[in-house]
Amino acid sequence: MVAAIPMSAPALPLVSILIPAFNHERFIERCLDSVLEDPYPAKELVIIDDGSTDGTARRIEAWISRHRRDLPVEYVRRDNRGIAATLNELAARARGEFLRLGASDDYLLPGGLDALVGYLLAHPRKWAVIGDSVVVDQDDRRLHESGMRDLHHADKRLYASDDGIRLAVITQWAVGGPVALIRKRALESVAGWSESLRIDDWDFFLRLAAHDAIGFIDVNVCAYRIHSSNLSRTRDARARILNLIEAQNVAIRRECLFQEPYRSLLKAQSHYLGAKISFLQRRYGSVTVHMVVYLSLLAASRIKLRAAMHLAEGA
Repeated sequence: MVAAIPMSAPALPLVSILIPAFNHERFIERCLDSVLEDPYPAKELVIIDDGSTDGTARRIEAWISRHRRDLPVEYVRRDNRGIAATLNELAARARGEFLRLGASDDYLLPGGLDALVGYLLAHPRKWAVIGDSVVVDQDDRRLHESGMRDLHHADKRLYASDDGIRLAVITQWAVGGPVALIRKRALESVAGWSESLRIDDWDFFLRLAAHDAIGFIDVNVCAYRIHSSNLSRTRDARARILNLIEAQNVAIRRECLFQEPYRSLLKAQSHYLGAKISFLQRRYGSVTVHMVVYLSLLAASRIKLRAAMHLAEGA
């Protein structure tokens, strides 16, 4: 159940909505409009145009000129530095206690901020909370009612417990779109986003999961957009191989953060990613080796997980 924010609260925490914008001139105004449409009152907007080469910056500047009196806005336009560096700079510029991660081609759904803030206020030991999304196309037509279930095929029941969230983040990565709210002070513990990575989000949430710091609400808090640009990246074989190699390296590097059986699960995941890489490279013998190791580690970790759960129930 989502904790409601008391109407009598004397001062709601300030939420900084962080928008890293890059070459989304068709979608950026819908994204920014959605920030205004969300009724949560204590918010600011922090935007960085990360070297867009289309009309994104022009549209942001026109939007700000129309709405500068509606909410506080900080806007920076600079050369391209990549998503992780942009998120770190956005967080450094933010004044809010909570950070809402945005994306310039997606948009927020009204009520999402209330639900996310309510959870973190009710769970002070959690550093972050994630929700679900609806999935839309480039013309705002709904494709799926649940990004986690229908697009990523995740079992949302896992997210009901810390153990389940840890398991889900390692084995069923299903966080897509601006679904997360993070305590700004949590970035001091997990060191922000890794600027050496092209795709940083799995690495960031693995570090949070290692601290049992993630909560979940089964509420659609944003619209995640599928369009020609992000689809072309996932269909390009070379880009997929590079992304998989990076993810495999993340899995190997972050094994040390976890205790058993989750360490073995993450090691198994690195071999599963290795099998995918080998398949795309047509090295089918290597696929077999990776899959044998993956299945062995997976079976061993499941035995350890059942044993740990049995001990916890008996305690």
